[in-house]
Amino acid sequence: MIRVLLADDDALVRGGLRALLDAEPDICVVGEATNGLDAVRDARTLRPDVVCMDVRMPRHDGISATREIIGWGEPRPRVLVLTTFDTDEVVDDAVDAGADGFLLKRATPDELITGIRTLVAGDALVSPAVTRRLLAAYAARRVPDPALLRLADPLTEREADVLHALADGLSTGQIASSLRVAPETVKTHVKRILTKLGVHDRTQAVVWAYRTGFVDRS
Repeated sequence: MIRVLLADDDALVRGGLRALLDAEPDICVVGEATNGLDAVRDARTLRPDVVCMDVRMPRHDGISATREIIGWGEPRPRVLVLTTFDTDEVVDDAVDAGADGFLLKRATPDELITGIRTLVAGDALVSPAVTRRLLAAYAARRVPDPALLRLADPLTEREADVLHALADGLSTGQIASSLRVAPETVKTHVKRILTKLGVHDRTQAVVWAYRTGFVDRS
């Protein structure tokens, strides 16, 4: 069962999300928080698998709460930031905070449910097309940092292929099919990529790829 904590100061939004998620046989809402402080506290005590984090909340906003939860290290909840995508600085802050995934507030119910399952499985970025667009926009507002490309342990050609595929939002299965290798081989490559880049998950690996100009920023 996937345990979800809802963090949003709008009671109607929380009620709608709870009704939607609790109707799924493999998802249950274990708590609701109305501000960032409560979100952090409840994430510690309730131990959810995913925190659906609104950005604009009183008493410690969602970005600050996200940064604190991400800083716990493993094991920790995955943080799914809900954004309207119309405020660039909010997207930037969420990326910098290390959010595990992003989803538009106008997403369909199926997109939200699939996104939560995908995030828990660790198989792909949440809503790949949206995430890629967010990260590309984020990178475009910053000067590329090619110095980061000079890794102590450079990526192999195959690892580079896998990172490009991650940046395109492909799942493990899709990458395996594209490269004609087993899914377990892809997972091994991903683990090595994360180690070499010094990042904690796939989202941050893709952030690195955009920030350095490793992938096309257009």
